[in-house]
Amino acid sequence: MASMRVDLPISEMPRQWYNIQADLPRPLDPPLNPGTGQPLGPEDLSPIFPMNLIEQEMCRDRWVDIPSEVLEAYALWRPSPLFRARRLEEALGTPAHIYYKNEMVSPAGSHKPNTAVAQAYYNKCEGVKRLSTETGAGQWGSALAMACAIFDLECVVYMVRVSYDQKPYRRVLMQSFGATCHPSPSELTATGRKILAEDPNCPGSLGIAISEAIEDAVSREDTKYSLGSVLNHVLMHQTIIGLETKKQMAMVGEYPDVIIGCHGGGSNFAGLSFPFLADKIAGSHDPEVIAVEPAASPTLTRGPYMYDFGDMAQMTPLLKMYTLGHGFVPAPVHAGGLRYHGAAPLTSMVKAEGLIDAVACQQRQVFESAVLFARTELWLPAPETAHALHVAIEKAKQAKEEGKETVILFNFSGHGFFDMSSYEKYFAGELVDYEMPDEDIQKALQDVPKLGS
Repeated sequence: MASMRVDLPISEMPRQWYNIQADLPRPLDPPLNPGTGQPLGPEDLSPIFPMNLIEQEMCRDRWVDIPSEVLEAYALWRPSPLFRARRLEEALGTPAHIYYKNEMVSPAGSHKPNTAVAQAYYNKCEGVKRLSTETGAGQWGSALAMACAIFDLECVVYMVRVSYDQKPYRRVLMQSFGATCHPSPSELTATGRKILAEDPNCPGSLGIAISEAIEDAVSREDTKYSLGSVLNHVLMHQTIIGLETKKQMAMVGEYPDVIIGCHGGGSNFAGLSFPFLADKIAGSHDPEVIAVEPAASPTLTRGPYMYDFGDMAQMTPLLKMYTLGHGFVPAPVHAGGLRYHGAAPLTSMVKAEGLIDAVACQQRQVFESAVLFARTELWLPAPETAHALHVAIEKAKQAKEEGKETVILFNFSGHGFFDMSSYEKYFAGELVDYEMPDEDIQKALQDVPKLGS
């Protein structure tokens, strides 16, 4: 049985992003100045971000227009297709209907260009010449490199060292788009040099790479910092995923009972789920919404909800979020894009309010599901994507046990074509599962400020 593809006409591509802040049960806890403990104003963020993105970060409007120049770039790959995984359903023998939104069709191979293009455009409008950023698995770095090529900006990327070594072709893709990519921690920043002096073999973390990228940005007048997840405006840009998906689900006359996304910082999860959470908040539908993270980086499932820094060097504002501590250095699991100590303030809040659930998975079971998907649906998922896929499969098995025709939707956030070394280790039986010990979490949380927690 062939899988079903649902294409949305380009004329139906959304012209606005959805801002969930307008519909939250209560206002989002504001970012704080770590020195004063007071809410930040726009001027506090201006050394790092352009003012137009700062305004979006603080915006409470429900709908924000997408600029025509961004829509023109989106049209290179959007609207992205929605698939019903009939071959996977048949292999599982489940009555569930499994749908996935395929974001791997972008030139960078993931959902990340949805915000990278927007951020590059807004920086270009304010005269910025150069963007600095971090990347974990390399999907965000590839996306920003692509976006900077569109808008003729210089791009420098600090890539978590373990991923820099594990995924060499992601950095080659960045270089192909014209970006410069450095392993993090590096000798190029004071932050990197300090960490390497203490631990020359440090595998790096997103928190470290963020510190390096911010230090790079504030040291130059022509440069701003760009972040691929966590922040409000980033999650808002990604909602084009869920807005398209709602139209596509309506085309086939179905509405999801279960909505699933992998979760590191929160961007692809929010992009798919937030437009559906609007219905849940309004009371018109009540889907089960699940964020999936690695057991080695269990932010939402085992971290406390409190104010913390977004980076190791404590250069960012304090954000109210689920956190494992800004000093957390994760185990080198292969889902590099999910190895982050904190969850986006918006996804943290909707979890704290009981609107979503979270689960943690081990990497070997995740790769097992990824291989089943490749042999049925024929797309090879990134290790990050495979976390959402694994829980979708578990939900489909549950539907079989209960005899329920459950409608399951997950976000296929990126392909695994640059993750072949990870798959090679899986087939060789060399992947190791990691369970974050409680004592390591408590140790990492010791230096988190108690302000506003």
